[in-house]
Amino acid sequence: MISGFSQSTVDTGEVRLSVHRAGQGTPLILLHGYPQNHHCWEKVAPALAKHFDVIIPDLRGYGDSDAPPDDPGHRTYSKRQMAADIVGLMDQLGLQKAHVLGHDRGGRVAYRFALDHPDRLLRLGIIEIVPTGDFWEAWSAELAMKAYHWTFLAQPAPLPERMIGADPAGYIDWTLASWTVAKSLAAFSGPALASYRAQAADPAHLHAMCADYRAGATFDRALDAADKAAGRQISAPLHFLWANGGFPAQTGDPAGLWRAWVPQVTDASCSSGHFAMEEAPDEVLAAFVPFFGGSLGKG
Repeated sequence: MISGFSQSTVDTGEVRLSVHRAGQGTPLILLHGYPQNHHCWEKVAPALAKHFDVIIPDLRGYGDSDAPPDDPGHRTYSKRQMAADIVGLMDQLGLQKAHVLGHDRGGRVAYRFALDHPDRLLRLGIIEIVPTGDFWEAWSAELAMKAYHWTFLAQPAPLPERMIGADPAGYIDWTLASWTVAKSLAAFSGPALASYRAQAADPAHLHAMCADYRAGATFDRALDAADKAAGRQISAPLHFLWANGGFPAQTGDPAGLWRAWVPQVTDASCSSGHFAMEEAPDEVLAAFVPFFGGSLGKG
């Protein structure tokens, strides 16, 4: 549990999502990344709930949400399907529009939500990613070594599931620590670590997390390419926060990649590794409380 938040299970019509919620005002949906779940927001969510109606789902395949088996075309864990889950969640909660802030895989769900459901979005926040297709195109030897998990997790089942399943806690701990600036687990709380380890130890959720990356290498990448070729853009304002020790920084011009997709982009960097919310929570709050608290979409 996140301090001050209540938990419920919401049936979206496709899957049941575990949802944490607190606060009041304009709805703000927070979407976590890999290999995490709602716990990744625990350092910033209580402060955000002082300004917004904060809604934190575990994405399908993560946390306490349903983890259905993947399909051969990898649509089950596509960001299009995950974004549709968020629309279903909003419908069940009676929300017509919301701000959306996503980190890592949740950022990919967030921008797909912006492209597929522009009428449901107020403002878009992205932490520590660039668009999927652009990230693949930016690969160098150095980036491939750092982001090896993109190809490892996308290998056909059950290869990565078996390898991670041999020592799930060890794999999660190594992954989390290696993506921080300090190369340690110090930024993560005990309950968060326990939750991430348990998630990876469950065969259904482990399969789902790998399927998330299989979708990223196939269906999601092809969808991005088609949208880019068609000149589709995100109409909502975007604020992009990237870490000076994270993945997007190695693409050369991460904010520039977003400007090709979004006419209204502002950006900032923070002093952290990939897990900005845990490593630099004050900088995350400084970046997004004013952005989401602006006049656009308040009505």
